[in-house]
Amino acid sequence: MSAPFKLIIATPDGSVYDGEATRFIARGASGDFCIMAKHANYVTSLGMGMAKVELEDGTSKIAACMGGMLTVMNGECRVVATTWEWKEDIDLDRAESAKNRAEERLNQKDKLNDHDVAIAEAKLKRALIRTGVAKL
Repeated sequence: MSAPFKLIIATPDGSVYDGEATRFIARGASGDFCIMAKHANYVTSLGMGMAKVELEDGTSKIAACMGGMLTVMNGECRVVATTWEWKEDIDLDRAESAKNRAEERLNQKDKLNDHDVAIAEAKLKRALIRTGVAKL
């Protein structure tokens, strides 16, 4: 079993997690990464994707993370996520409806400007991540 480290996860709305973890896995700017105890000091931006917190008892918590920042300083890992939704908190019906709306919008691409296409693509990506995490 891996040694624990302090993990703090927050969003603009407040604290999401404050406790011990044995691993933190997420998507960064240059790909997926894993933080474990005694990790070197580190700073990275977070991408959009699944995040996983492994706990000392061997269980895991899964979340959809939509960007943010991560720092590891002196053995403590801090995550400030733009949006963070634990798997059990995701409303699958709502996420699938958002996916369908984004796909419908993108089907009208010829009527959209570049800005509107980019927004629809971002909404689709977010909905796909949320539905994917909810179905795990």
